[in-house]
Amino acid sequence: MSRHGLSALAARYVPRPLYFTLVMVTTMFCLSLLSAAIQDGGVSALELTLLILYTILMLWISASFWTAAIGFLVLASAPLWRSQVAPVASVAESAPPAEPFKTALVMPVYNEDPERVFAGLRAMADALAQIGQLDGFEFFVLSDTREPDIWIQEELHWQRWSAELGQQIPLFYRNRVENTARKSGNLADFCREWGGRYRYMIVLDADSLMSGETLVEMVRRMEADARLALLQVPPVPVNRASFFARMLQFAGSLYGRLFVAGLAFWQQNTANFWGHNAIIRVRPFADHCGLPKLPGREPFGGDILSHDFVEAALLARAGWKVQLAPDLGGSYEEIPPTLIDYAKRDRRWCQGNLQHARLMMAHGFKPLSRLHFAMGVMSYAASPLWLLFLIATGVEAYFNSLHQPVYFFGYNVVPIWPESYVIEMTTVLWVTLTLLFLPKLLALLLLALDRDEARRFGGLLHASLSVLLESLLSVLLAPVLMLFQSKFVAAILLRTSVGWPSQQRGDHQTGFWEAVGAHGFQTLIGVGVGYVAYEQVPDFFWWFTPVLAGLLLAIPVSILTSRTGLGLGAKRIGLFLTPAETEEPPVLRQLEGRLAAAEPLMATPSSTHAFWTQAMLNPGVYALHDALLHDEPQTRRRRHILEGLALQLQDEGERSLSLREQRALLSYREGLHLLHTRLWANPTLALPPLRVSE
Repeated sequence: MSRHGLSALAARYVPRPLYFTLVMVTTMFCLSLLSAAIQDGGVSALELTLLILYTILMLWISASFWTAAIGFLVLASAPLWRSQVAPVASVAESAPPAEPFKTALVMPVYNEDPERVFAGLRAMADALAQIGQLDGFEFFVLSDTREPDIWIQEELHWQRWSAELGQQIPLFYRNRVENTARKSGNLADFCREWGGRYRYMIVLDADSLMSGETLVEMVRRMEADARLALLQVPPVPVNRASFFARMLQFAGSLYGRLFVAGLAFWQQNTANFWGHNAIIRVRPFADHCGLPKLPGREPFGGDILSHDFVEAALLARAGWKVQLAPDLGGSYEEIPPTLIDYAKRDRRWCQGNLQHARLMMAHGFKPLSRLHFAMGVMSYAASPLWLLFLIATGVEAYFNSLHQPVYFFGYNVVPIWPESYVIEMTTVLWVTLTLLFLPKLLALLLLALDRDEARRFGGLLHASLSVLLESLLSVLLAPVLMLFQSKFVAAILLRTSVGWPSQQRGDHQTGFWEAVGAHGFQTLIGVGVGYVAYEQVPDFFWWFTPVLAGLLLAIPVSILTSRTGLGLGAKRIGLFLTPAETEEPPVLRQLEGRLAAAEPLMATPSSTHAFWTQAMLNPGVYALHDALLHDEPQTRRRRHILEGLALQLQDEGERSLSLREQRALLSYREGLHLLHTRLWANPTLALPPLRVSE
């Protein structure tokens, strides 16, 4: 066999066994250290619990560590981390396919800021136009929005784009009457209604942004491999100004590339889907990724919430390739601006990930897909396991403190000194900390190997200071997030469903009482545990101070890190800089320009009436909304209900209607006609028709 053939075989069959062997050896080594530190005389039930918890947690830590370590070796030997994509010239000059086709850019939205949604799409359209590739793409806004005000604004933004550009950039919009199965149902509806028109779809989130070169390169790679069904491009967090968000943006940009390269190394053709910033081959997705409802009721039954993991597993089960593209840049997303918003997003994701426990043993999935499910569960189960481990450690320390050493017994005249396990326990601590923090040092080492890349992060000195500050803050935030996630897991196990709330995306700052409401109980826990530990087991108290410090400082840290002034101040002195800031990509500049040039949708809005009632007084907006409604068969029962709602609006005002009732009037033509008539007929509600901004 040739050298090339041997290399190909090694690249295919060596990575996974190598990775899992390293993870298992590291876990067993750490477990042996802890076992050596347990007192003689047999293993008690509490000590056995400690060993089991530590083993599970070390498997999780070791898996993360070796993913980053392998990623470092991959990047250091072949610097994919420069995020190179096909040059603009080669993309523009490449020969068109034999059978021209278009790729759909689909953006499912749910109660999102319409201005940001359409500005982001316009920025991507501008980026494609600049490289002469706009003709190959069409845009879809797949709305599941329930808020009437936001719904009408989405339609007006769509009309504005259509009026400005005509057919130059095809943009399609629709709002579902019922948001069945949430985002997965939204994509399924797209595949049923329009999927036959497209070979590929690129799935975006409301805050997604991708460069034109990356979009074109994604299509090129799909064309080059007929068995590739899904290509995930890792997004980099951008555009937030708060100290908390800028810290996460820096960490995601600097450390994330190690983990992405490591994941691609051992996942190979059975990678995962992250839900957005990915290209999907429509036909196999439609054939194999229909998601069933899980038996039972929520939170473990019902619709599958974290659908992306499951869709990737279903494609892999059907024999299709699912790959991660660590070398593709130009992919961006926006993150929650504050610690509290970050926790709220975790609450939304937690229920979906825990659902995967029911799928781990489902028929037909590949072993690596089952591992993805397990890792999804562990991403949230790790927090309550750490909490249990800390509690068990404290209890063990308390029981050990009750034993008084006996120096003379029997016929010995020389004292028998008690055996000390300080060295062993210190070794366990340092090995664990090394596995947690060494990836950060490896990321800095990569910068030291490339001055140009270091300059993009503000220089090696500033990057090192940023890593140090980020690490210290991570220590403070870790116990807070541990309690948040433990609470979420406990609530879900008690069968409390989270629903599907929209998330906060724009910058805002945490107020004092908001912080007290979110972190007050955590602070009380820190005070109570600290007092008990100091009084009962003072030696353990000093080991426990990093955890206590995070809980005691939760309120001020949450407030301070939410401040945009502090974040921008850090940026001015060169801290937490990222390549997206030092060398801002054109697509980010285009987004900023679109947002800066945005005009209000309506002139002279009223402060006493909701946007949707004002909008329905405008004949043009009314006609637009009427034209975009689905054709639904009329029923006498529904008409009577809508007549009652219209009369209630006329007699008692818009605030007397629930959100669902408001939407009902806007969702059906007979209700819309009644609404329009009643608004104009009621002198207390009817306002002069508002002028839609041009």
